[in-house]
Amino acid sequence: MQHRSSQAGTRQVATGLTALVGMAVLAAMSLAGCAPEPPAAPTAPLSSPSAKPPPPTREELRAAEAEAWVATASTRELAGAVIMATAPTTDATQLRELMTSTGLGGFIIMGANVPGTPDELSALTAQLTVDQDLPPLVGIDEEGGLVARLPWDTLPGADALRGAPAADAEAAFAERAAMLRAAGVNVNFGVVADVTGSETSFIYPRTLGNTGADASPRVAAAVAGERGVVASTLKHFPGHGATPDDSHTAIPRTDITLDSWRADARLPFAAGIDSGAELLMFGHLAYGAVSEKPASLAPEWYEIARNDLGFEGVTVTDDLGMLRASGLPEYQDPTSTTVAALNAGADLALTVIGMDAAGATALVDGVTAAVESGALPEARLREAATRVVELRLLLAE
Repeated sequence: MQHRSSQAGTRQVATGLTALVGMAVLAAMSLAGCAPEPPAAPTAPLSSPSAKPPPPTREELRAAEAEAWVATASTRELAGAVIMATAPTTDATQLRELMTSTGLGGFIIMGANVPGTPDELSALTAQLTVDQDLPPLVGIDEEGGLVARLPWDTLPGADALRGAPAADAEAAFAERAAMLRAAGVNVNFGVVADVTGSETSFIYPRTLGNTGADASPRVAAAVAGERGVVASTLKHFPGHGATPDDSHTAIPRTDITLDSWRADARLPFAAGIDSGAELLMFGHLAYGAVSEKPASLAPEWYEIARNDLGFEGVTVTDDLGMLRASGLPEYQDPTSTTVAALNAGADLALTVIGMDAAGATALVDGVTAAVESGALPEARLREAATRVVELRLLLAE
């Protein structure tokens, strides 16, 4: 190696300090060239005292804002936040007072709330917002066709769309969503994900297909049509098509197995969830293989929605007032059924039949008392309110 010859040259040429130093330097350089390279010192991660973490996403900001609202809200404010009710009037002053005094998280527009023109409806819905930064959920059952609250809605509904291409469903629901948003409505209870091939079933003309596989593309398309304009709701989970009976007059019951449900009725709900539906409405029908309770009051179905279908949005009941029509004593008190629904896993309790301003006030007070007595865990109420408030913030953007 070259460093050995350099060392020999150094011993032979020692005639002066300058030469010695020069050769020593040369020897050191040669030794370094042959020696193994020392391991590199650990490199500290590149950082700068001024480096900043990435800004939070809009979703993270919404979640934090919702949590902050819930953390500072009173029990009564939380109780109001998880209730959607109505009052049969077009008097905007009365509706404004209702929303101010109860703090309802939502109001559903029924036929008795619809004035003669779209502009009049827009003026009325504007009075429902007490806090501009946190407007309420303003819902409506606007499926089109058989179920339409707005007399000026001439767009096709499921009765005309169930045999049409999915693109037709998307176009109809997109146009309907724009109509609703212009009228101040931000939630549509309009996408029926039930399926049945029986023309004698009360739900048949409102479905988008005879089977789960048949209906799924149109359900997903309907949600896509509403996306970004109004919040979409899939109903009536886990599916009314399994029984021909009408839950407006009784609690329908079916004995089909959970496996059978997964193979058929589950499919359109899964498709709608995958398409981005923000709400899932639970129906008043009992699947005996899962629970003897109506799904709206059955914790098992809320767990299936969360764990099986992966639904992360707002769970809402069908009109809890419908349960009174069953005649069963346990379903006659509005507060009791509302508390039972919230305990089961509902985030938003909807009550229409028999509801007015006094009834809504009593309901908010009743849920408040249930928390104070321990009948409804405060943690469950806060969880429900957080989801509802987060959706309200999303729709306010």
